[in-house]
Amino acid sequence: MYSWKSPPPKPILTPCIGVCEVDAAGLCKGCHRTLDEIAQWSSLGEAERLRLMDHVLPQRAAESTA
Repeated sequence: MYSWKSPPPKPILTPCIGVCEVDAAGLCKGCHRTLDEIAQWSSLGEAERLRLMDHVLPQRAAESTA
């Protein structure tokens, strides 16, 4: 008799670096996400998380240091 097991779930990608402090603009100083993005992160699809991590968050980081 065969026993089929599902592969273990992939870990959720996250930009969190453990610097969890919100600035005056409402963005986390560590990962540059909004509080809404942080709250919804685990329910976002992998494609949306990657889009945020590859495009949106780096742009916010650049703008915050400009």
